[in-house]
Amino acid sequence: MWILLVLLYGFLKGGREIVKKKSLEKNTVIEVLILYTLLSFIFVLPGAKNAMSVDFRFLIPIAFKSLLIFIAWILSFKAIKQMPVSLYGIIDLSRVVFASVLGIIVLREKMTLTTFIGSVLVCIGVLLCERKKNLKEEKVSFKIVTFTMISALFNAISGVMDKILTKSVTSTQLQFWYMLFLVLYYVIYIIVTREKINFKSALKNYWIWILAIMFVIGDKALFIANAMPESRVTVMTLIKQCCCIVTILAGKFVFKEKKIAYKLVCAMIVIAGIAIAII
Repeated sequence: MWILLVLLYGFLKGGREIVKKKSLEKNTVIEVLILYTLLSFIFVLPGAKNAMSVDFRFLIPIAFKSLLIFIAWILSFKAIKQMPVSLYGIIDLSRVVFASVLGIIVLREKMTLTTFIGSVLVCIGVLLCERKKNLKEEKVSFKIVTFTMISALFNAISGVMDKILTKSVTSTQLQFWYMLFLVLYYVIYIIVTREKINFKSALKNYWIWILAIMFVIGDKALFIANAMPESRVTVMTLIKQCCCIVTILAGKFVFKEKKIAYKLVCAMIVIAGIAIAII
C-alpha cells in the first residue's frame, strides 16, 4: 500500500511541475507561491481540531521543516521558470542521492544490494542529463542548476523529517501545522521585502488552484506512507522519481521542448534503477 501511495505522490509531483510552469506564465513566482500555499492551507483547515491535540514540542521541528520547504519552493519555482520542464524534472532527481545518504546516516536504514544498484543507475541517468554540453545547449546557467540542487537537498531533508515526525504526529496534524508555518513565512517575506502581490490576477489564474489541489492530495498520500512502519525513505525517494516521466512527456507534448529522445533515455535509466530498488 505504501508503494502505491508514493507512486501517486510521484505522478502528482510530475504533474505539479507542469502546472507550476503554466501558472508562472501569468503571475510572478511569489504571487503563485503565496496563493498556492494559502489555498492549500484552506483545504486542510477541516483537520484543525485534530491538529490542536498535537504535542506542542513537535512544533519546532515542523516549523524548521516548513522553513526548508519555504526556501526550496522559492528556488525551485525560480529554476523551473527559466529552464525546460523536462530538464528540471531530471536534475531534480539528484534528491535521490541526498535522501539515500540521509536515510542511511540518520534513520540507520540498510542499503541492500538492489537499492545500491538502483541508486547508481538513478545517479547515472541524472549525470548524463546534467552534462555541461547538454546544459549549454539548453541555455541553462549554473546558477539555476544550483537552485535546483539546493531545492532537492532541502526536500530530501524534509522527507527524512517526515519519516521521523510521523512516528509521533498524525498525517493530518503534520499537514496542518506544516502549511500554517509556510503561510506565516510567506507573510513575513512579503512584509520584509514589501513586494506587491496582485491577488486579483492570481485568483483568476486557475492553474494555481489546480496546483494547490494536487499538492494537498499528494502530500496527504506521502504522509500516510511515511507513517507506515515498513516504508523506507531510501526506497520511497527512488519511487517518487517516476515524476520525471511525466515532466519529460509534458516537455514534448505541452511545451514542445527539444532533445526529448535523449532525455527519455536518461529517464529510462532512472526508472530502471527505481524498479530494481523496489524488487
